Amino acid sequence: MSQTILEMRGITKTFPGVKALQDVNLTVRAAEIHAIVGENGAGKSTLMKVLSGVYPSGSYAGEITFMGEQCRFHGIHDSERRGIVIIHQELALVPLLSIAENIFLGNEQARFGIVDWHAVRTRAAALLRKVGLGEDPDTLVTNIGVGKQQLVEIAKALSKEVKLLILDEPTASLSEKDSEALLKLLIEFKDHGIASILISHKLNEVGKVADRITILRDGRTIETLDGGQIDEDRIITSMVGRPLEDRYPRRVPKIGETIFEVRNWVVHHPLHPERRVIKGVDISVGKGEVVGIAGLMGAGRTEFAMSIFGRSYGTDISGDVLLHGRRVDVSSVGKAVAHGIAYATEDRKTYGLNLIDHIKHNVTIANLKGVSNAGVIDDIRELNAANDYRRKTNIRSSSVYQVTGNLSGGNQQKVVLSKWLFANPEVLILDEPTRGIDVGAKYEIYGIINRLAEEGKGILVISSEMPELLGICDRIYVMNEGRIVGEMAAGDASQEKIMRAIVRAEGRAAS
Repeated sequence: MSQTILEMRGITKTFPGVKALQDVNLTVRAAEIHAIVGENGAGKSTLMKVLSGVYPSGSYAGEITFMGEQCRFHGIHDSERRGIVIIHQELALVPLLSIAENIFLGNEQARFGIVDWHAVRTRAAALLRKVGLGEDPDTLVTNIGVGKQQLVEIAKALSKEVKLLILDEPTASLSEKDSEALLKLLIEFKDHGIASILISHKLNEVGKVADRITILRDGRTIETLDGGQIDEDRIITSMVGRPLEDRYPRRVPKIGETIFEVRNWVVHHPLHPERRVIKGVDISVGKGEVVGIAGLMGAGRTEFAMSIFGRSYGTDISGDVLLHGRRVDVSSVGKAVAHGIAYATEDRKTYGLNLIDHIKHNVTIANLKGVSNAGVIDDIRELNAANDYRRKTNIRSSSVYQVTGNLSGGNQQKVVLSKWLFANPEVLILDEPTRGIDVGAKYEIYGIINRLAEEGKGILVISSEMPELLGICDRIYVMNEGRIVGEMAAGDASQEKIMRAIVRAEGRAAS
């Protein structure tokens, strides 16, 4: 058995009105990949913030022992000096600085107070090779994709002589190919003696690489499983406290007439107007129908959805949007909402929520008329509406006055859904509605989607998870390079058929 390098004992962390962690224990061995899983709000990220010094010694109870010494970290620099480096779910890179500048930001390579740029570029190039990136160190971070940015974060961690690397949902925004590359890198680090803590909701990825898994629920340690005991059903049962017999709640579709259509939709790139991003797309959604859009990263799905919703993306847009067979003007977000079209963005933290405001205001912001009298907001009506949707969507919070930024990812997503449900749309476009949230919260969101369909809403779901589309949709469009390249009933669809449609389209484009 490998030597234990980290031991956290009896960790308890309290926020006003909430006990986030209660007597949590965790051990990590040398050169192991140790996964931490649990529902949103289980305490995973809070535990890692305690370990990395984001929550300093004295703000929690319990003990941390690292490399045989008891540690009291008063900030993130203390933990980094000991070789513990955390990479958060939201990447902490400066887009308009170069890769090399980002790697050594706060850890500048200087002689006599002057940055040694030759040393910066040389060391950066070596670190990039180590993580498998062939980019020029002088390339601006804004000019590389999210997958490569994640690797830059890891190169930054390696520059600090990391002994224990903590990754919080590192593959949440990555394509399947980029996720595979990242997981392979963790195995390479393990071979070089670096231990990793991996927080992930993707249990299939966890099963591939983890040596051990610790499961948290409601701020407590439930159990730690060794590699031979790792079983997805057992993990889910421990996470949610009950077996999930079916990942997708059952629904009997009752599909009515077509209520939403997009015809010959063309969108040009906002910065390069000569380039078409969306190339003549036609789709339709029926009353009470859940329609999916499948495709690889870069297929144009989000650009399509945003361009429909008030032309939030693109330029020189043409085509028609029809509701109940009549053309409608969606040239601004206000007009799209007024016509009953809602869009829940894939980036809830940047575009979907006001994170520094409380739940109450976030829930009602898209329909202030619904809580106003003669243009004046009625605080009691607003409070009642927020409490009603908090209950309907099962938002776990101390009250509707809790700051939205302090909620877990799954509960933030429920606030986004509540906001649009209160606006009472006829058509709801959901872009990656379950990204970065756990199986329990996913199940609840699938239940909300089913209820909306039963109420006769038209629902368009964009998801990178093909099993999710197959599990919740009635019909699926396949998109590739800005075009619809396939359409199939969910009952006839499979991951293989979807991929075949994409591959055939790429073959036609290449010929």
